[in-house]
Amino acid sequence: MNGNAPRRARVRAPELIGKGGWLNTGGSQYTLADLRGRIVVLDFWTFCCINCLHVLDELRELEEKHRDTVVVVGVHSPKFVHEAEHRAVVDAVERYGVEHPVLDDPELATWKQYAVRAWPTLVVIDPEGYVVAQHAGEGHAHAIAKLVAELEAEHAAKGTLRRGDGPYVPPEPEPTTLRFPGKALLLPSGNLLVSDTTRHQLVELAADGETVVRRIGSGVRGFADGPAQTAAFNEPQGLALLGEGEGDAGAVVVADTVNHALRRVDLVTGEVGTLAGTGRQWWQGAPTAGPAREVDLSSPWDVAVFGGRVWIAMAGVHQLWAYDPADATVAVTAGTTNEGLVDGAGAEAWFAQPSGLAATEDRLWLADSETSALRWVDLDGAVHTAVGTGLFDFGHRDGAAEQALFQHPLGVTALPDGSVAVSDTYNHALRRYDPATGEVTTLATDLREPSDAVLVGGDIVVVESARHRLTRLRLPEEAVRVAAVAHRTQRAATDVAPGTLRLDVVFQAPTGQKLDDRYGPSTRLLVSSTPPELLLTGDGAGADLTRELVLNSAVTEGVLHVSAMAASCDDDTANEYPACHVHQQDWGVPVRVVREGVTRLPLVLAGAVDGLL
Repeated sequence: MNGNAPRRARVRAPELIGKGGWLNTGGSQYTLADLRGRIVVLDFWTFCCINCLHVLDELRELEEKHRDTVVVVGVHSPKFVHEAEHRAVVDAVERYGVEHPVLDDPELATWKQYAVRAWPTLVVIDPEGYVVAQHAGEGHAHAIAKLVAELEAEHAAKGTLRRGDGPYVPPEPEPTTLRFPGKALLLPSGNLLVSDTTRHQLVELAADGETVVRRIGSGVRGFADGPAQTAAFNEPQGLALLGEGEGDAGAVVVADTVNHALRRVDLVTGEVGTLAGTGRQWWQGAPTAGPAREVDLSSPWDVAVFGGRVWIAMAGVHQLWAYDPADATVAVTAGTTNEGLVDGAGAEAWFAQPSGLAATEDRLWLADSETSALRWVDLDGAVHTAVGTGLFDFGHRDGAAEQALFQHPLGVTALPDGSVAVSDTYNHALRRYDPATGEVTTLATDLREPSDAVLVGGDIVVVESARHRLTRLRLPEEAVRVAAVAHRTQRAATDVAPGTLRLDVVFQAPTGQKLDDRYGPSTRLLVSSTPPELLLTGDGAGADLTRELVLNSAVTEGVLHVSAMAASCDDDTANEYPACHVHQQDWGVPVRVVREGVTRLPLVLAGAVDGLL
């Protein structure tokens, strides 16, 4: 599209409706009329989505810089059943440090009004109440900041800009020892080390799991090495012991998630250093291997030592990476960055937010959260799935692995008999998978968002993240039986007509940029479907962002998986080294094939809207 196309059309913004009401407003309820005169940025998000969490961090600088003119409103639009629970949304808002009003929309009413099709999506509304831009995916903070500056100047001149304090009211802090802890580790001393995620610290607890021995980290969000009292983390998660074979006995490696880094903690002194990462988030086109301190990472969520290397659940790009302590390098070990569930050789496998790791002698187990799956990597690097079917099927069902269901598990723990315990986070349960029998059973229920578990003698200590505590359980000989429940994602399906469907990925380079075709095509489109029989033709990869798909009339429903990428650079002929940007978004679009369905499916990758699609 023409980068000099008109920035916006006059499209009146639909009202903000959410059955769950407003959070972070001190109890006040708001309409768009109440926000008139301010620039409003709607952030359609759901708390399971790593890309949504990236956008929360991208928006922090914009919120701070334009606090008197911009109101960011998070519209929470759930994917999983658990995410439709109001209490869970309240917890997520605190857990991730959301410092703006949030509308809880469990029935996706506002999502539908704005024709949103992907998490996350950002919509900009001008001070007069008109939609002026819509961006799907992450990485748009720079473009939105430029648009905000333009809108401030335009509406200040017109007299339609209203400055002042926004509607955000912070919640009262709660005095708990831990606050939304993420992962736990049994130390050689018998103590437990816990990542106290929301307070940006590590907490060492005595063997009782309650008494605080020491805190490591200042407790303030940041990225700083040094002594335990002054070092800074940013929402740390995974923990693993480094032993003699990893060249660093007596230390712990930490997945410092929002700093996009691996940190090292000396267990004797508490000194904190950095092993890998630059503090910047990895983007498409950046190096995927090299000196560990020079390569960007993306939301490392857990770590485990396997085969002499520190494996990393790189949730932010749906891959597994590894840090090699022998030469202080990092490299991708499995995953393509496409989001989904595909087994096979590491270079061909697809993951969806791997979030928990556990190593045995011959397997690396992983909790693949967005596919609600338990998967494993063998010694040859091949990827296998034990339980799980894909992005849209989840629930709580025991039994044979091929029909068992989890709901967004975040942790996995190897058990002495060769089986594994799964922290089945959104089912509030601890589950067990036995490779010998291929059966899934339930070990415990009535936990609250368990995110990890660690063996301590004959007990298993569970991180109950949303209860802010560790809970010790005796491993039972028989599983607790629960009623089976199965779900599919509640996002409404798009009715499409059988036969030819025109897929249009709408991309407009941000203001001041143009498509970068200096080294070949600047765009890429990858299309597939679940089930594969849904598409007669049109699947596969290509450079054109428009494609004709032919749907199989014999398949009545399914999911279209669309991955689009576009590269743009600053459009300034006087600049010898223009800054370039990669825009990428993955969609999973549930469709229902009906005679009266649409024949065109538009998906917005980036740029200004010319109407609600």
